[in-house]
Amino acid sequence: MSRKLRRPVVGLALSGGGARGLAHIGVLKVLEREGIPIDCLAGSSMGGIIAAVYAAGVSLTELEAEANRMARLRELVKLVDLLPPRRGLLAGNRLRAFLSRFVDPSLTFHDLHLPLALTAVDLLSGEEIRLDEGPVIDAILATCAFPGVLPPVASNGHWLVDGGLLNNLPVDVVRNLGAEVVIASNVTPDSVQENPLEAPETLRLLPDFLWDSYRAITLLGRALTRMRIVDARPEVLIQPPLPSDIGIFSSFPRAGEIIETGEREANRCLPRLIEATRPGVDSMIPVAIGGR
Repeated sequence: MSRKLRRPVVGLALSGGGARGLAHIGVLKVLEREGIPIDCLAGSSMGGIIAAVYAAGVSLTELEAEANRMARLRELVKLVDLLPPRRGLLAGNRLRAFLSRFVDPSLTFHDLHLPLALTAVDLLSGEEIRLDEGPVIDAILATCAFPGVLPPVASNGHWLVDGGLLNNLPVDVVRNLGAEVVIASNVTPDSVQENPLEAPETLRLLPDFLWDSYRAITLLGRALTRMRIVDARPEVLIQPPLPSDIGIFSSFPRAGEIIETGEREANRCLPRLIEATRPGVDSMIPVAIGGR
């Protein structure tokens, strides 16, 4: 039987990290520029937002322009719709309306340009839930529903919250979509130095207990992510060296700096990216991706 060069199926895993996750845009810019393929994606929290919007076909030019527009405080404030404190400080309706500009509310996972899976956590069972069917916008809202800030998303008997709580860098999830080589972009903070007093005015309304919860969750997420990296062993790990004062909530006004840092680190990792994704000798049998 004749044999030919076949490139591996390449998956991209994007971590959560709030504003820090804008660095994923810079990583994607390098992958596109260098012609490094992306066959499937998985993301958690902010990484899930970017993965979903990208899989829906939104260009990086548009995505970067929107990130820079949102860096202006008056634009960021438009996403805030305060609730009486019950299940979340924010209602999430304005966030849904904002996301609807990029992801049509009727769009399902099977309509996407690329196979995608997002992560969430069921508050009732404590289990990680993989989201890969149904309306994409509902899955986006679930994967970024940070406890205490955004309300849980009810879905099929689950109360879904931020996927980053249990799996902030879903390397295993993108492997389950069929990825043979995984590129992982990780922006999980190494320390928690975000100062509430430096946050945009509306975010200063967060009660002290929510800031304390955020710090505790971030520390736990850092430890879990480190363990997941050791266990899942992505073929290429990109970790943009973002300053410790770039936080999850308060640093959206630094979008340009964050994106540039991601782009710079992806450029540094370029030799490994090219080596890991180059074609190799394999059978001529095509590989199925994510069952699609």
